[in-house]
Amino acid sequence: MKFQIISVFPSLFDSYLSQGVLSQALKKNLFQYQVLNPRDQSTDSYKSVDDRPFGGGDGMVMLPEVLEATMKKRTLKKDHVIYLSPQGKPLTDEKVNQLQAKVEMTLICGRYSGVDQRFLNEYVDEEISIGDYVLSGGELGALVLMDALVRKIPGSLGHLESAEKDSFALPGLEHPLFTRPQDWKGQKVPAILLSGNHALMEQWKINVSQLVTLKKRPDLLHLSAKEFQILKAFFNSMTDDEKRVCGLEDLK
Repeated sequence: MKFQIISVFPSLFDSYLSQGVLSQALKKNLFQYQVLNPRDQSTDSYKSVDDRPFGGGDGMVMLPEVLEATMKKRTLKKDHVIYLSPQGKPLTDEKVNQLQAKVEMTLICGRYSGVDQRFLNEYVDEEISIGDYVLSGGELGALVLMDALVRKIPGSLGHLESAEKDSFALPGLEHPLFTRPQDWKGQKVPAILLSGNHALMEQWKINVSQLVTLKKRPDLLHLSAKEFQILKAFFNSMTDDEKRVCGLEDLK
C-alpha cells in the first residue's frame, strides 16, 4: 500500500510513523508513504498556501492553484484521492475494509478554514470524517486512516487474527481482556479463562462480547428473540463477581 500525503506539516507524519506497529510495518516494506508540502509549490516570497475567502468570513482558505501544483508532483498513477473532512463519510471498519482494495492513496490534509471547493471538485474522489467534530487540520484524520488500514495488512501485527478479533471487526465489541495477576485488588479473572477448555472459552468470549455490546453500543447488536433469550440466560448464570470483573454489574 502506498500513500502520498499533502500537508503543510510533514514532521507530524514522520513522528507518528516512526513508532509502534506502523514503524514495524514500514521496516517490513508493507507500506510506503511520502509527504508533499504545498509550501514547496508556492510562488510568492511568503510561501503562501492560503488567502481570504470571497464573501467574507473567519479564517483563510487553501489556494486551489498551490494544491493543484502539489498534486502534480505526486508519483502515484492509480491513486484514490481522499480529503479528510468533518463533512465526509464516517470512517468505520466497513469503510476501512472497502479501502483495503485501494493500493495507492493520496490523502489531502486541509488547514485553516478549509480548501477551495473548486479544487475538491476537480481532484477528490471522496471525503472521509473521523468524527462529528472539527480539528485544526486533516493530519490527525489521515494518520487515523493510515493506522486503521496498515494494521489490516497481513504481517503488520504479531498475530494474524489480532485485527480480525478487534472491536468493530467482530459483529460487535470485543470481550474484556485480562492478564496477570489472576487476582488484582479483589477482582479475579473469570475461572473459565483459566480452564484450558478452548471451546468453552471461545463461547464465553462470544457471549460476553455480546453483553458488552449490549451495554455500550446496543445499536451494533442484532439478535433474534431466541438469541436474546439465550444471552439473557447466560447473563443470569454469571456470578456477581464475574459481572463485576467484566464491567457488566450495572447491565439490566
